[in-house]
Amino acid sequence: MALEQEIKLPFPDVEAARRAVVAAGGRLAVSRRLLEDVFYDTADGRLRGQSQALRLRRDGERTILTWKGPRQPGAVKIREEIETDCADADALTALLGVLGYVSFFRTQKYREEYHTDGAVLTVDETPFGVFVEVEAPPATIDAIARRLDRGPADYELGSYITLWRRWCESRGRPFSDMLFTPPAGRESK
Repeated sequence: MALEQEIKLPFPDVEAARRAVVAAGGRLAVSRRLLEDVFYDTADGRLRGQSQALRLRRDGERTILTWKGPRQPGAVKIREEIETDCADADALTALLGVLGYVSFFRTQKYREEYHTDGAVLTVDETPFGVFVEVEAPPATIDAIARRLDRGPADYELGSYITLWRRWCESRGRPFSDMLFTPPAGRESK
């Protein structure tokens, strides 16, 4: 099992995030694309009740199934993580249903990926804000955060679901899927 070790840092806009990442030494590795995630659980919420997550991600032609364990104590977000690629998203969706899993939440975000000093930095555009995610061992995260002019007080350790819920509540909006709203008269792709 691998460990996911990461933080999120909010930025005012995409250009500010890109400039900061490049200034911190980030080199573009994967261009901007739309990620679509569907989160699954049992009907009684067993996984969420145990602080676990089961996610099916569509990243272009790629489909990835990910399980994440409970968050471990620490200054950065650390969780056990198992990921595997799948050749057929629809078959995997059907299999999850047969096994008793139901979808309970969907997210969308635009992501571009940068690499520096053994770390992966992503610029994530979400329906509620822009974040730079830094994934690396904690000491590397701290060093890169300093190069981004940020420190531990700026670290966001919540998942996008948690951050979205907080954002909705702060604006008196109902909590629903985290999706981009297409402009009037245009269908989403």
